[in-house]
Amino acid sequence: MNKQETLAILKKIQAGAITPEEALLNLCTGPFEDIGYANLDHHRELRQGVPEVIYGEGKTPEQITGIVNAMIDKEQRLILITRLSAGAAKAVTEMVKTTEPLQYHQTARLGIIGEVQKPDGIGKIVVATGGTSDMPVAEEASLTAEVLGNEVVRLYDVGVAGIHRLFSRLPDIMDAQVIISIAGMEGALTSVIGGLVDCPVIGVPTSIGYGASFNGIAALLSMLNSCASGVSVVNIDNGFGAGYLASMINHKKENR
Repeated sequence: MNKQETLAILKKIQAGAITPEEALLNLCTGPFEDIGYANLDHHRELRQGVPEVIYGEGKTPEQITGIVNAMIDKEQRLILITRLSAGAAKAVTEMVKTTEPLQYHQTARLGIIGEVQKPDGIGKIVVATGGTSDMPVAEEASLTAEVLGNEVVRLYDVGVAGIHRLFSRLPDIMDAQVIISIAGMEGALTSVIGGLVDCPVIGVPTSIGYGASFNGIAALLSMLNSCASGVSVVNIDNGFGAGYLASMINHKKENR
């Protein structure tokens, strides 16, 4: 149940179209739904502005389909499924009861059902990566931000090994409302960007790198220890979390 639906119920009470008791029943049956293997939080959009997102990894195609169908029954207009394998995406597409096709983005391992809204954020979100190998995480972040109504500028493979590549895009990073900096190895890109801009920078360490990078721990520690002010850090490979947080920042009206 979203804010518009809740407001509509309240207006019906005001107009005398329904009783307070009937309204209470509608509201009480909305918060969550137990479908056996999942408790769906149908009030997530009412509380946070964004509906519940499905984390696909570890779930069977049948479980994902059941969750999707329950969301559709509650008239959720846009459904996002993260960490979705190609095989699961194919199975879900065949089983789900919707006229809207599942759009599958293989690089990001992300599925989208429904029409993506037009950008309505304050400004642009820039997503920058140290290398091409970081693109799966970057695409998860970029597509998440776009689904949530943001204009995204992608700057891929602009890492510190060839820092002039980043400097050639200074107008883009200086114009950003939020920057998501994604890097593995030693994760130095985030500190460099953080020292150049006046907007929030979200660092995303990736599990890319040789042995001593420890599957992203080296980049994580480097970003956490950044001397650049205005840098925050999400978990290793968490492109979704970075895209979500960037969207929240880009929709804060008091930033205007």
